[in-house]
Amino acid sequence: MPVTAHEASRQTSEICALAPVIPVIVIHDIAHARPLAEALIAGGLPALEVTLRTPAALDAIRAMADLPGGHVGAGTLITPDDVRAAKAAGAQFGVSPGATEALLDACEAEGLPLLPGAATATEAMALLARGYAMQKFFPAEASGGAPALASIGGPLPQITFCPTGGISAENADKYLILRNVICVGGSWIAPRDLVEAKDWAAITQLAREAAKIGR
Repeated sequence: MPVTAHEASRQTSEICALAPVIPVIVIHDIAHARPLAEALIAGGLPALEVTLRTPAALDAIRAMADLPGGHVGAGTLITPDDVRAAKAAGAQFGVSPGATEALLDACEAEGLPLLPGAATATEAMALLARGYAMQKFFPAEASGGAPALASIGGPLPQITFCPTGGISAENADKYLILRNVICVGGSWIAPRDLVEAKDWAAITQLAREAAKIGR
């Protein structure tokens, strides 16, 4: 069912508020998808972003989509075809590194709440004018980090952000203390070595630690 930009942004904001960290997940082996999601949810991180960077990504979303307590999203949405494929796979929200009119139109038509990316005040203002008050700040560290995001928040207090790009366990709290940050996105909670080792207990522990950041 189609959704307005304002409603989509509200829904995205609610998902972002579920936990201080959204794990950014890259799945290479579909067999890892469901147990990885279960481990992260058990650790207190229910919103999961599966990036569309591997051939297994859409199947991973399908495998995760019906997990109790989980909210599985598709990351790296670039084109309208990406949006339609993610929605068909069961994604409950989308994440993009930037935003185009075509991408926004497709998400609204498909009823897929989107976390659109912005790196400058001009980009953030353009998204706000469309109706997106919840945005992704990307690439966070390369774009000036927490000080830059705090500065954007001065003239644009009505916009809230999920910064991603260079976020780690060591610097996440610098973002989460900002008034205009709801959560951060990062891949450190599901490192490839632990995923390939199927060390789900270790990943659950990383998730538990991440769930406490800023709280």
